[in-house]
Amino acid sequence: MAYETEDHETQYCFPTINSSCIKGKRSTHEYNIMYVFFSLLSAWTVFLNLLVIISISHFKKLHTPTNLIILSLAVADLLVGLIVMPVEATRLIETCWYFGDTSCRLFLIIMGLLFSASLSNLVVIAVDRYVAVCHPLQYPQKITTTKTLFIVCLFWVCSSAYNIAIVMSVSHKKYACYGECTIVITFDWSVTDLFLSFLFPCTLIITLYLRIFYVAHQQVKVINSLMKVKRKSESKAALTLGIIVAIHLVCWIPYYILTLAENTAIPPTVLYCLIWVLYINSSLNPLIYAFFYPWFRKSVKHILTLRIFQQASSRSTHHVSRKNAPHMSTISCMCLYHCCQHGLCF
Repeated sequence: MAYETEDHETQYCFPTINSSCIKGKRSTHEYNIMYVFFSLLSAWTVFLNLLVIISISHFKKLHTPTNLIILSLAVADLLVGLIVMPVEATRLIETCWYFGDTSCRLFLIIMGLLFSASLSNLVVIAVDRYVAVCHPLQYPQKITTTKTLFIVCLFWVCSSAYNIAIVMSVSHKKYACYGECTIVITFDWSVTDLFLSFLFPCTLIITLYLRIFYVAHQQVKVINSLMKVKRKSESKAALTLGIIVAIHLVCWIPYYILTLAENTAIPPTVLYCLIWVLYINSSLNPLIYAFFYPWFRKSVKHILTLRIFQQASSRSTHHVSRKNAPHMSTISCMCLYHCCQHGLCF
């Protein structure tokens, strides 16, 4: 991105270095607006994910395998808002990288790690919901806190190794000019990343959620016929699952379109918009995976009203109860319970 001053004098990121990149020139008004906007976006992302982390960490009744995965997702998204967004916003606004080559590679590793971990958590959440809704009687045996903790840690380790391998494999490449921080991966890595980070996870998530909706749809029919209630749960399940899949695809597809089209002439504005759509996903995840949960809304009230500092407040949250369905079969009852636990009913 090349800019010139109003008097057509070119400015450089590092004026004393011959190979310096050209520095962008923005008006003071534009400069201030961008900094305020990205600062608010970063703060909002950190705030939302911090609420999720405090809720799950503080309230003992929320220490479940499902919520452990959501906690891992919130940690990844919080770090995106705390580290990735401010650094990327600074690079976008200043149009220069002032922190050196080593810091650039480290930042790229951290950024890749956080997005890989976030995507991995989305997959694990889909698997958890599939087992909970489609195999409710086996859920307590198949999904335990210990197993979930091991899987979450394994994904974080694998994500770290994967992104270190990508960044280190291109560390010998020279940048076009001094003052930029970009990565140009080989075609082999592009294909591998496309499959591991997009095609396989998206296919798995969509397949699992379609199966979940089908089973939930069938169970709601049974429950409604036995309890003679309105069929709101079906529309709620369809809406929740539709939002989960749609938001994920909307946020990640543009990024991989950008990856596949890296050799084409993409306007800088479009380029940055596509990348920031992916970053904004970290702001949306708390809304999708936590705000649909009644326990989260109650936990937020305790946090914002400072009631978490009261004695024994860690035991004051609530769970969905099955006592209102005494005449249902065990499987239908368990399915309803897990559907409600995963935000699929009123």
